[in-house]
Amino acid sequence: MQLHNKINTEELREQIRNSTEERTTISFYQYYNLGNPSLFRDHLFIMWDKIGVLGRTYVAHEGINAQISIPTKKMDDFKSELSQITFLDGIRLNAAIEDDGKSFVKLQIKVRDKIVADGIEDATFDPTDRGTHLKAEEFNTLTEDENTIVVDMRNHYESEVGHFENAICPDVD
Repeated sequence: MQLHNKINTEELREQIRNSTEERTTISFYQYYNLGNPSLFRDHLFIMWDKIGVLGRTYVAHEGINAQISIPTKKMDDFKSELSQITFLDGIRLNAAIEDDGKSFVKLQIKVRDKIVADGIEDATFDPTDRGTHLKAEEFNTLTEDENTIVVDMRNHYESEVGHFENAICPDVD
């Protein structure tokens, strides 16, 4: 089985432009210690190609970062396939709000050194060692406490578009 696209990008662009198939664009990421990112990449490609997934996904020893579109009628199949991967079972899928489903023309899954260009080069840093997820109400309650400090780590552009009130916004790329 071929594990990459062999069709000319212009031809793919024309196909997606002329397609009437409804697609849903989503994004998600998950930190997880992957022992063999190349093997995981190939597994995803085989699984997602069957469903008709298009988009860009990065896989690294630290996890996965995906921006993809799925035929809307196959969304349940996609979720079912994801649930078979232990660390992706129940993952939050962020759906694009304003999108025509034609954002991507092919499936690209690349093995990278990092899933996010965060600039962290500390070998002792473990991205899977994370805090507790807070619901919106819990976050709001916590930030109302005068002893709470919020550091909003969005990059410079994202912080200009919006950030948390009274948050410290480091000037980061």
